[in-house]
Amino acid sequence: MNEKEAMAFLGEAACYGIVPGLDSIRELCRRLGDPQKELKFVHVAGTNGKGSVCAYIASVLKAAGYRVGKYISPAVFTCREEIQVNDRNITVRAFCQGLERIRDICGEMAAEGLPHPTAYEIRTALGFLYFKEKKCDVVILETGMGGSMDATNIVEDTLVAVITSISMDHMKFLGNSLAEIAAQKAGIMKRGRPVVSMRQEDRAAEVISEKADDLGCPLTVADSRLLKGIRYGLEHQRFDYGIWKRMEITLAGKYQPENAALALEAINTLIKEGLSIPEEAVRQGLAGTRWLGRFTVVGKKPSFVIDGAHNEDAARRLAESIEFYFTNKKIIYIIGVLKDKEYGKILRLTAPLAEHIIAVTPPGNPRALPAYELAQEAALVHPRVTAVDSLEEAVEMSILLAGKEDVIIAFGSLSYLGRLTEIVEKRAAGKKTGGKRPQERRPGSPRERRSQKKRPQVEKPERQ
Repeated sequence: MNEKEAMAFLGEAACYGIVPGLDSIRELCRRLGDPQKELKFVHVAGTNGKGSVCAYIASVLKAAGYRVGKYISPAVFTCREEIQVNDRNITVRAFCQGLERIRDICGEMAAEGLPHPTAYEIRTALGFLYFKEKKCDVVILETGMGGSMDATNIVEDTLVAVITSISMDHMKFLGNSLAEIAAQKAGIMKRGRPVVSMRQEDRAAEVISEKADDLGCPLTVADSRLLKGIRYGLEHQRFDYGIWKRMEITLAGKYQPENAALALEAINTLIKEGLSIPEEAVRQGLAGTRWLGRFTVVGKKPSFVIDGAHNEDAARRLAESIEFYFTNKKIIYIIGVLKDKEYGKILRLTAPLAEHIIAVTPPGNPRALPAYELAQEAALVHPRVTAVDSLEEAVEMSILLAGKEDVIIAFGSLSYLGRLTEIVEKRAAGKKTGGKRPQERRPGSPRERRSQKKRPQVEKPERQ
């Protein structure tokens, strides 16, 4: 199997959709020899902040000299980045060989009348195989959606369960209340094993506390109110948290010190569990953490920021960061989302800060919301909205609308931000992106002024 064939297999498996439950992944892993049973995990669930917290913990453990596996989703640039060892993606050879073996087993399961594993279950099993092959000391394991019924939850040897901020998302699968969603996230707890949680809203906090009591799990809460001396910045942020003084991170976003505090509580717990993690490794690991797609600056003059805000809580945090870092700046949005997200709420929270909104369709994703439908929704809350046909057009139009001191922010689904970043970087390097260049239409023109006096209209780019 070559890489093209491997990707085709995953594409075919995507037709099985999202199927919560552990029976299929258990059977798949059993036939693979249960590689997950030979690994130790830091299991991370939550609604927002999972990726950043995973990145912090993995970076610290790597700095302490451990071989660290990391399983994350979704990918930004390549599917292979979901499975990493010491920040290196799974090799093409291991990716193809592992999927060829898994494909044969999936075929056997289907022939026996068993459900064919989903693409997510296949990638999860591949991760376990690779981490075992690489003899990882610890695996940082991010849940995909929920917790109790997530494919990652077949793991048994959990050093610590980590629960990030919980809010409303994936209600179709997880429940229609914060308590129901929290119960799903809390499902990653293992009897007697320690749990570290972000300080949650009361309903979610009660569920987590009760679950921890039932299972005899020591519970530690990372309390953001204990953060002191915070110095915010786009390139460096500093803070004190408990015994940790003058800590530095390079991830931007007003919410990142909270994520780092949760990671520090997890590190404290791992030290209590017997892992050797010197203070210098903690400082070096936090400062050296990189995580593309979380309020990440990918271009300058104008500033170009990408962020994976794709639900109500993340949108609220994004709006706070925009107001904090870019006060009195003109803001241009590029937005692309999936159909199953509450994009109306996302727009209502973020639209007031924008001068102009450009809607795109995340390419290559069957769940993508068409740009024109997103633009119609945006037009209900903003007078200047344009739907474009490609990411190249979105980048060109945003740069035409923005001055050198202004800010472009692309957010929504992580699935399109990798490709968008490549376009921005190629353009900055003076290379042609192949996108169509729309006519310049700056806010403040007679046309724009008229648009504020009547019902907002969705614009489509002129074809050239």
